[in-house]
Amino acid sequence: MNAARGVNDQGPRFPEDFVWGAATAAYQVEGSPDADGRGPSIWDTFAHTPGRITNGDTGDVAADHYRLFRDDVALMADLGLSAYRFSVSWPRIQPGGKGPANPAGLDHYERLVDELLARGITPMLTLYHWDLPQELEDSGGWGARDTAVRFAEYAELVGARLGDRVPLWTTLNEPWCAAFLGYASGEHAPGRTDPALALRAAHHLMLAHGLATQALRAVLPPSGQVSVTLNLAAVLPAATSSAATNAVRRIDGLANRLFLDPLFVGHYPVDVQQDTARLTDWSFVRPEDLDVISTPIDLLGINYYSPTLVDVGPAIEGPSPWPACENVRFVQPPNARTTAMGWAIDAQGLRNVVHRVHEQYHPLPLMITENGAAFEDELGVDGVRDDERIAYLRDHLEVVHEAITAGIDLRGYFVWSLLDNFEWAYGYAKRFGIVHVDYATQARVWKDSAHWYRDVIRRNGLE
Repeated sequence: MNAARGVNDQGPRFPEDFVWGAATAAYQVEGSPDADGRGPSIWDTFAHTPGRITNGDTGDVAADHYRLFRDDVALMADLGLSAYRFSVSWPRIQPGGKGPANPAGLDHYERLVDELLARGITPMLTLYHWDLPQELEDSGGWGARDTAVRFAEYAELVGARLGDRVPLWTTLNEPWCAAFLGYASGEHAPGRTDPALALRAAHHLMLAHGLATQALRAVLPPSGQVSVTLNLAAVLPAATSSAATNAVRRIDGLANRLFLDPLFVGHYPVDVQQDTARLTDWSFVRPEDLDVISTPIDLLGINYYSPTLVDVGPAIEGPSPWPACENVRFVQPPNARTTAMGWAIDAQGLRNVVHRVHEQYHPLPLMITENGAAFEDELGVDGVRDDERIAYLRDHLEVVHEAITAGIDLRGYFVWSLLDNFEWAYGYAKRFGIVHVDYATQARVWKDSAHWYRDVIRRNGLE
């Protein structure tokens, strides 16, 4: 891929085949939790548990994308998207997480895929974006090895139905979040607070990825590609001390190497196992598991939002998503601009992550599968003025262009998110979309960032 600067110094231009996309996740946008035989997921249960979600919000309606998907695909076409990254709701395909497929569930995603193709938009499908069928959680969830086996069966069902039309398949989205926010800190579904269980869940998620990759290879056409998406962290020391350097090592081990090493090197980091030895003996890892997890993939998806600065400090109070890191504290960069989430803004963190993967692991093709920001958007008579979001996206796209120019095979960029949606534990209090959603009426209004992104896509580059 060759990126070039346009004539008259018009600004960075991207390769002609660069993929311009937007992303969503099933539970965050679909709504219709009982439609067409769908079973309950852990997020249905979690969201309906008092005190779990801001303002008591649930995903029961969300952006009503399940019913309005044709209108939303038309919106994508108007934006000029070349691809749409969406996730399939596992409970729509197998309401209890096992057994034969629910035909109505598969029919829905077939209609979505066909609508995308009819509009010239490439469907890019994620099999798991955190909505585990509740029945599987009741049987042990990701703490149970059997869940990984069930996931592969689910992957085969979806792959056999849609493999002839979906060119890129992502097994998991952000297994770190599913394992450590779901089973260690309890901030996400299923809301457990057991760090040893979280480590076991992380392994079973990675095993599920490997088994699903093998299952997909058996049913996809030769052209079908398989990937996994990781939320990799740019972990930096907040001080020059050896203690801060050790804090970086510990957080980097859990955030990055715990997933990258088994994928591309075929083993778990020894130091992470040593750090967590007082929590678990890692006996849940069988010798053959690493061969399965390291089954070759075609592409790695990277999600990036904010840098991570760490130092030593007092023990973290309450359940933490960082097992055996009680004395690590997270620090805001000095004078940093922040998003509505309180996340520092630094596009160079994305640069660090992309170059690190390229240089330290297999230089396989990459995509930025999520990147975006929440701000305090206000809908006025003339739309939503979100200049901060535009600046955020521009800065990160400049880094993407620089990486391509440096020879990194970075093939696409997906803004998070297409639509304002149910933002997990924050409910509807935070808005990441480039399209504003009025949750009372489901009206869609393009924010300024949507108009800006459309223009970027049209010129295939920045101003």
